Amino acid sequence: MRLWKVGRALTLTFAAAVLVAGGIFYGLVYLLDFQEIDTTKKLDAKTLFDLVKLSFGVVAGAGALVALVVAYRRQRVDEAGAHREATRLHTERFSQAVEQLGSDSPAVRLGGVHALAGLADDAPDNNLRQTCIDVLCAYLQLPFTPDPGNDPAHQQEHHRYLALRKVRHTILRLIGDHYRRPQGTHRSWQGCDFDLTGVTIDGPIDFSGATFSGGKVSFHGATLNSGGTVSFKGATFSGGTLDFNQATFDGGNASFYQATFSGGLMHFGYAKFSSGSVFFNSAMFSGGLMHFGNATFDGGTVSFRYATFSGGSVNFDRSTFPSGITDFKRTTFSGAAVSFSGATFYGRTVLFERSRFVGRTVDFRDARGSAPQGLIDAANAASATAPALPATWMPLDP
Repeated sequence: MRLWKVGRALTLTFAAAVLVAGGIFYGLVYLLDFQEIDTTKKLDAKTLFDLVKLSFGVVAGAGALVALVVAYRRQRVDEAGAHREATRLHTERFSQAVEQLGSDSPAVRLGGVHALAGLADDAPDNNLRQTCIDVLCAYLQLPFTPDPGNDPAHQQEHHRYLALRKVRHTILRLIGDHYRRPQGTHRSWQGCDFDLTGVTIDGPIDFSGATFSGGKVSFHGATLNSGGTVSFKGATFSGGTLDFNQATFDGGNASFYQATFSGGLMHFGYAKFSSGSVFFNSAMFSGGLMHFGNATFDGGTVSFRYATFSGGSVNFDRSTFPSGITDFKRTTFSGAAVSFSGATFYGRTVLFERSRFVGRTVDFRDARGSAPQGLIDAANAASATAPALPATWMPLDP
């Protein structure tokens, strides 16, 4: 905050003091019902002494105001100086950590990772914290040489690959560890942005129990291959954005088991589920928007078993389900607007056995292909509150 000059601050302070004093004097005169001042009386010694005391009191009050202004200014100058010093030290440490991160030695790089994480924890403001996090995410976005294999001819390259993979996995672990800490506590990164666009996730990252109420976490175009796991087990989504647009689940796993969705945006548009598994089992959807539009469910398992859709909006429009298993068994649709408009179903790849529909909030109109397994029976059980189905899928008369 920019400080006023001393002269200006003192002038404004005196002016404010005079106005306050005048207001108090006028109020007292009004309350005591003085109508006029008697000008015929002479100034006696007692009155003169009272005026002298009043004069000294005014001078003392003015001195106190000056001291208060000077003390306030000194405090703000000290705070500004301390912030500048903290920023300068942070910048020096930041430069050293980034230099370590660019080292040819995996061990030195690992030290740079921990140094940057520590700097993010100790950053004097959120902008500097975000800068440290951005550098860690940028390191994950760098291309890396695939594992050459463990044959004797490539053993040295294989060992270097393992060492550098350790660096990447450490960053993933640190992101999860810090994001799970409650917002507002020391070392918490909740509310910060994480840009993992295009990153290959080949290790674990754990957001279990975390609260997503702000910021953006992006896995846009990321690939979760064998060994890559992202856990949102028991997490709460009440705001912010989680972006899996165009992500590929190719042997990796993501878990939203018992997660709660009450707000925010989740994007899985154009995502490809080719193998591995994604679990939303027992999740609660009561608000926000989840978008699976144009996603391809072409292998592996995506499960919403025992989930409850009671609010918000979930969109599977124009998605395709050619193979694998997409499981909605025992799922309850009781209020959320769920749309499969224009989706294409093949055979028995989508399961709705014992699903429960309460209210006409699920829309399959304009869907193509074969009716998902168990959907007609579930629609029959729903009777008047059955989901909106294509004409060729209408529930059978009892």
